[in-house]
Amino acid sequence: MAVLGWCDAALAQKSGGALRIFHRDNPASASILEETAASTVVAFMPVFNNLVMFDPANAQNTPESIIPDLAESWRWNDDKTELTFKLRKNVTWHDGFPFTSSDVECTFNLWTGRARNKLRSNPRGAWFGNINFVHAPNDYEVTIHLNRPQPALLSMLASGFSPIYPCHVPLAQMRTKPIGTGPFKLDSFSQFDRIRLVRNPRYWKEGRPYLDSIEFSVVTSRSTALLSFVAGRYDMTFPNDVTMAQLRDVRRQSPRVQCEATSLNNNTNLMLNRDVPPFNNPDIRRALALALDRNAFMEALTDASGAIGGHLQPPPDGQWGMSAESLANAPGFGTDIAQNREAARALMRKAGYGPDRTLPVKIFTRAISLYRSPAAVLANQLQEIHIDASLDVVETSHWFTRLERRDYTLALETTGNAVDDPDQVFYENFSCRSERNYNHYCNPEIERLFEAQSAELDVDKRRHLAQEIDAKLLADAARPPIIWNRAATCWQPYVKGYVPQINSSYNGFRFEDVWIDRR
Repeated sequence: MAVLGWCDAALAQKSGGALRIFHRDNPASASILEETAASTVVAFMPVFNNLVMFDPANAQNTPESIIPDLAESWRWNDDKTELTFKLRKNVTWHDGFPFTSSDVECTFNLWTGRARNKLRSNPRGAWFGNINFVHAPNDYEVTIHLNRPQPALLSMLASGFSPIYPCHVPLAQMRTKPIGTGPFKLDSFSQFDRIRLVRNPRYWKEGRPYLDSIEFSVVTSRSTALLSFVAGRYDMTFPNDVTMAQLRDVRRQSPRVQCEATSLNNNTNLMLNRDVPPFNNPDIRRALALALDRNAFMEALTDASGAIGGHLQPPPDGQWGMSAESLANAPGFGTDIAQNREAARALMRKAGYGPDRTLPVKIFTRAISLYRSPAAVLANQLQEIHIDASLDVVETSHWFTRLERRDYTLALETTGNAVDDPDQVFYENFSCRSERNYNHYCNPEIERLFEAQSAELDVDKRRHLAQEIDAKLLADAARPPIIWNRAATCWQPYVKGYVPQINSSYNGFRFEDVWIDRR
């Protein structure tokens, strides 16, 4: 019966048609390995393949949902320090060159900094610091040799941020005219206007993709884009871009539209410049952590639909986050807000501040509502502990440059995690050597604990270690999380086969299983 049901579903799928999606932003480039934003991943993930991927039919990414992609199969050695992939044969790049193990070696050399030509930026380099070397004995087999066990490696390779690049194509070309092995080829990339992908007729997966093309139109005004979607100009919104307030409007204006609100492993958090006053003072850092009323943030920003958690996505959507009971012991997470703020004011008085001498602070944030709105709420809350906060709002084009230079005192950031795994979260955001550790937090003692949890093969023991680390980071005000965000994706009723992901906003955008049925 199960086989018959699968056949009936397969017969219902139709080939042909263009999927029209509005794009919220202009991608900085088409090079997924060098970029950090969903703007690039959503638009260009269909061009590529990974060695493995998360099954896009499953809403929650887990190690158990990892399926083959360019690798037909994989196996670990006994002590889990060698991961061997058997590669598919007869796969070609979009320009006709054959895919081989050399391309896999080249990609890993880019990640690990061993390639002759370096990536302009290597935001995933911290993910792969445990790799000793990569060896390919023939064209269709490759082994990754690790310095120690790392069970999370396979999950990180399944991320939308981990495509395999071609050896024979210059990196400069990959930023504007990328070549992949994926179900769609790049037809055109017009900056600030449109991205058009067309079906790859030689795709190695028979019968895929169903769509003839995908067309992204850059529309920077969210309200204009949603009005156009409701009017039928677009088939799908940009994934995870519809706020909860906008979701009510969309459903009211177009009741037949399909919408799904999900968590997305994305949190609004604070970054403190710990090397300059006033946050070089640990008392003031702790006072700030105690001042936060996270439920008030959720009421004001998400219609109380978000979640409160530590640095790991909270359950049930996240697999590793702390329980509510454990979280209540962290500074500022207790339910008695008045008591927390009285403790914060005592710390501020100790530092010399009070009603007659407030501390002036600028909150550095981006000029988009996802950042600016919570920054305004934060400014109001900090007044309760004698901090006189104003907003320092910058355009997106200057945001990351100033973050990297640490040209701020207090920054409000929104961080999306590509993989629901402690290795990705800890190494990318808190490792002393990571490009993505924007506030340069560095605690060698805690970083040694990163290694211990990463090498632990027992899942329950690893989860316990990861939550202990999370608690230490919260106590140290390393990057205080405020709320875990929730948003919606909407699509017209004739769009079939798309499944929003609940624990990553960077995976699930291959679109090879999506089809259009206007019957």
